[in-house]
Parts: sequence; C-alpha cells; structure tokens
Amino acid sequence: MADKKADLTGAKETLLMTLYGKALESRLPNSLLGDRFADEAVRKIDYDFSRLKVDGNLGVGLAIRAKTLDVRVEDFLARNPDAIVLHLGCGLDTRIFRVDPPPGVDWFDVDYPEVIELRRKFYPSRQHYHLVASSVTEPGWLTEVPRNRPAIVVAEGLTPYLPADEGPRLFARLVSHLASGELVFDAYSHFGLKLLRLNPTIKATGAEVHWAIDDPHELERAVPKLRFVEDISAYKPEHAARMGWSAKLFVRLWTYIPALRKVGRLLRYRF
Repeated sequence: MADKKADLTGAKETLLMTLYGKALESRLPNSLLGDRFADEAVRKIDYDFSRLKVDGNLGVGLAIRAKTLDVRVEDFLARNPDAIVLHLGCGLDTRIFRVDPPPGVDWFDVDYPEVIELRRKFYPSRQHYHLVASSVTEPGWLTEVPRNRPAIVVAEGLTPYLPADEGPRLFARLVSHLASGELVFDAYSHFGLKLLRLNPTIKATGAEVHWAIDDPHELERAVPKLRFVEDISAYKPEHAARMGWSAKLFVRLWTYIPALRKVGRLLRYRF
C-alpha cells in the first residue's frame, strides 16, 4: 500500500524516474536487475509515477546502465575486498543490495538529507553501510570517509545536474582525499544535454542540466590526478531484445555510430 509521501522537486525528483524504471524492469521475467527493493519501494511511495512518462523501453535502458555500473563495482571489489565504495547521489538506488559487497568493504551512500530520510524508511541497514546526508558538493562529508584504503567512486544520473564548475572541483576533492582507486559515472556531451532538456521525464520534474563532457580527457586536464581508462558502451544489441522496435533501432545506431555514442556514455578513470 502506498503510504509514504515523496516531496521532491527538480533534480531530486528525477530519482523517482530511475527508481520507477528499475522497478518496471525488475517485474520482467528475464530481468537484468531483479531489484525487489526498488519494486517494493515504488509500491509504498505515495506518488503519481504516471506523470514521469517512464515506459518499458526507458526502464530497460536504465536497468542496462545500472547493471553495467554494478559489474564495474563488483570487479573492483573482487580485486580489492577491503575497499571503500562511495556512491554519489545515490537517490533510492539499491546498488548495495544488488552488489552485496563482502564484509571487508565500507559502503557510503551520499545524497541530500531528505533523500537519505527516504532511504531509511524503505531499505534495511547492514554492517559497514553508511548513509551520508549531504549534498555531494559540500566538502564536509568527506571527513567521514577513511583515506587509507582503495576506493571506487560511482555516480549514476548525477553529473549532468551538477554546476559545470562544481563537477571538476568535486572530483578533485575526492582524489585528493582518497589513497587510490577508480571513478566510474555516466556523462553527456553538450548535444546530449540538449536532448535531455527535451526529454518528457526531465521536463516533468523541472530539473535543469548543466555539466557536459565532450572529451573524456577534459577531466584529466581539470583534475590532473585522474587517468582516463575507458569509454564504456552501456547499450549492447543483445540487451535491446526486450525493447520496442524504435528503441532497438536506436541501440543499433548507438552501437555503430561513434558520434552518437558520445551523446551519453559511461566513463571510467583511475587515480
């Protein structure tokens, strides 16, 4: 029964879009995510999800992106079982439950206080799991994070909403504080931001997008401690099998036209 209100606006409200998309995908018999926590949360939230105009194609697309990031985190933790995970702008994503990190890992989910309050209502606590109630751009929250262990920083659906000058400053603070590790996130080109602004879901929330990355090496120049590793394709033809024909065509074009892949992509760096 829907009994918990989610009074969110702007960029914060977009977390409901990703939550709902992942819940829809998780109801499919051949789900990539199988995210029961997301599905249960959607059923409990008192919110009109229809206003976000999230369809099955978008749900599958969001699940593909999430699964790709999950795999990168799992790979890092397999190599560093005593690592730290910083999940920036976590929203109501349930990555910690999907990845299920080993007991030597400390996991930090970071988001605005009202978002963290919602997380406490819907998701169980667990050992070595830390909820940090702060805007990711506020520097003070980093004092809670150990500095002497390898770390993976993951951000999903965050960077375009950051002010263009704040993004590099945030990443510079992170790599100065942390000993070593990796940074993986989704990013959009300037053309990609234009397309996002036309997206009915983004328009429904009134969210504004600001930070574009046209060339992955731009971030290396802005944050010299970062080293670009790879541009990850989140969309593969085999993943599109559950989509409608128009989405399948888009994924095929996305796969084979390099210029189109630059619109939105997953980037991985080491530091």
